[in-house]
Amino acid sequence: MRLGKFELGIPAFLAPMAGVTDKAFRETVRSVGGLHVWTEMISDKALTYMNSRTLEMLDLSGEASPRIVQLFGSEPEVMAKAAALAVERDAEIIDINMGCPTPKIVKNGEGSALLQDLPLAQRIAEAVVKAVEVPVTVKMRLGWTAERIVAPELAKRVEAVGVQMVSVHGRTREQFYAGTANRDWIKKVKEGVSIPVIANGDIFSPQEAKTVLEATGCDGVMVGRGSLGNPWLIPQINVFLNKGVLLEEPSLEQKLKVATEHFERVLNYKGERIGLNEMRKHAVWYIKGIRNAAQMRDYIMQTKTPLEMKNLFRRILQENA
Repeated sequence: MRLGKFELGIPAFLAPMAGVTDKAFRETVRSVGGLHVWTEMISDKALTYMNSRTLEMLDLSGEASPRIVQLFGSEPEVMAKAAALAVERDAEIIDINMGCPTPKIVKNGEGSALLQDLPLAQRIAEAVVKAVEVPVTVKMRLGWTAERIVAPELAKRVEAVGVQMVSVHGRTREQFYAGTANRDWIKKVKEGVSIPVIANGDIFSPQEAKTVLEATGCDGVMVGRGSLGNPWLIPQINVFLNKGVLLEEPSLEQKLKVATEHFERVLNYKGERIGLNEMRKHAVWYIKGIRNAAQMRDYIMQTKTPLEMKNLFRRILQENA
């Protein structure tokens, strides 16, 4: 699969996730062999206003190619301006969010709300394509409800205005993350367009990724929740799909070493107070499945300093040796 100047093989993408795929997590995924990572979704208006926090979210310094930035908004002109600003700051691929189901996004006509107005969604895509010279992609859900599946039509519309790839989460907005991802509808999207289509939803292992590709005919996969506390899943899937090799699962020692390195990155970028607060959720994800995980989770949530968190990692390793 090729996207602009990038040869991607059969890509395993890290999905953009608000509050998760920040710079520290992207660097962590890449440190264990992940190749294709996305920013958190970034507000077009906040970017055009040069909001300081938004500019921090857009910090791509030192990151390897391809640098993929996801934007959300509901006005073609503002999205176009934001895309151009992102490219000025080293974005190499621009993705448009047409799938976020959260109420605070939807109420402003953004994210999944665009599934209810396909002409507007198409105009936004067209404006962004015209504004930048890098590849433009779109991430979408199947539709607003099961009674109104629009992904096949939306994919055709955005392809017609120059979008070079679409990724499809196999759920409707109404579902949020309940139920299961519908692979049949993802397959119909793939069959209806000539651009690459990426399957997203319910991919928690390399084997599942291969099954999804076989069921949908898609060109690659996108992994969201499966990567939480498990950044190794992205390279595992990539190697399995491209080379047929199933990499070994990391040991607990390896997991906690990477968790500690991840924590150091978070502290470096966000400071002690915010960094500790944000790392707690990641730490809980990293220790999922270990002995006494519930008790350790409580201890993690009670940590008051970075040193306490690091000492707790050491204790967890000792008690599970």
